Amino acid sequence: MKKYLYYVICILSVLTVFFAGCKDKNAPESFNGNVARPTWTAPGVSDITSSMTAVIKVDLKAQYPETAADWQPSVNDLLAAFSGETCLGVAQPQDGLFFLYIAAPVTGNPSSVTLRYYCAHYKNLFEAKDAFRFINDDHLGTIAEPFIPAFVCAP
Repeated sequence: MKKYLYYVICILSVLTVFFAGCKDKNAPESFNGNVARPTWTAPGVSDITSSMTAVIKVDLKAQYPETAADWQPSVNDLLAAFSGETCLGVAQPQDGLFFLYIAAPVTGNPSSVTLRYYCAHYKNLFEAKDAFRFINDDHLGTIAEPFIPAFVCAP
């Protein structure tokens, strides 16, 4: 019995050391970063073949009430739409909302769009958990009912 207990304690000790080194990417300490404000660039007017618009609200405090209790939106925040690594549009907040013009470049319409959010408060990048489908001339969200994506810390 003592030998069995010894093995259990050893295994638990190893697991504790192993998991203590793992960091939850949405833990409070991981929200704080030292990321410079991105210089994302949307396609030029001559490069656009189709587009859609989105009214988006970012609310880290509602999504992570304990982790982001001190979160405040800032005029220095940025929200950008991407297809892979191609930036399709960039917006700054206006009255708590992002009015995002998403432009598809000449190379063709993207099948899906992902969002990246730069939070000036935490000096960190976040990515939307889910992508959405690009639909030419479509509108995602309204002022009365903005699209509210869920975000995680970017890797």
